[in-house]
Amino acid sequence: MKPFSEKVKEARNELGLSQTQLGEAAGVSLRTILAYEKGEKYPRPATMLKLAKALKVSVKFLSDDECMNPLEDIEKDGYIEEARERYGAKGARDVEQLLSDNAALFAGGELSQDQKDAFFEAVMKAYITCKEEARVKFGRKNVE
Repeated sequence: MKPFSEKVKEARNELGLSQTQLGEAAGVSLRTILAYEKGEKYPRPATMLKLAKALKVSVKFLSDDECMNPLEDIEKDGYIEEARERYGAKGARDVEQLLSDNAALFAGGELSQDQKDAFFEAVMKAYITCKEEARVKFGRKNVE
C-alpha cells in the first residue's frame, strides 16, 4: 500500500523528470508538485488526469492507495477525459461511474486489450448518443 505522494515521486523519478518538468507537463506549479510529493495537497479530478498522463500511469494507480499496478484501468482515462471535455466534471463522473459499474460484467473472465477497448468504445458511443439526444430534446428552446 502506497500513498499518492509516494507514487507521484516514484513515477516522476522513474521517468527521470525534475519536479519543474513534471509541473510543466501537468500544467501545475513547482510549488504544487512539491505539495503533492510531501502529501500536503491532493489534486482535483481534472488535474489528477493531467498528472497521470504526464507520469504515464493511470488515474486509478495514483488515486487508489491499494492499487500497485501503474497501468491498471489506464484505458478508461481517455474516455473520462473526453467526457470531461464534452460535458464537464459531471460528464466525467458519469462516464467513470458507468465504466466502473460495467466492469462487473468481466468478473471471473479475462478479456484481451482489444476486447476491452471495443467495450469501452461502445459504452462511450452510447453515452454520447444519449447525451446529444437529450440535449436536442430537453435543451433550451428559442423563444421569439
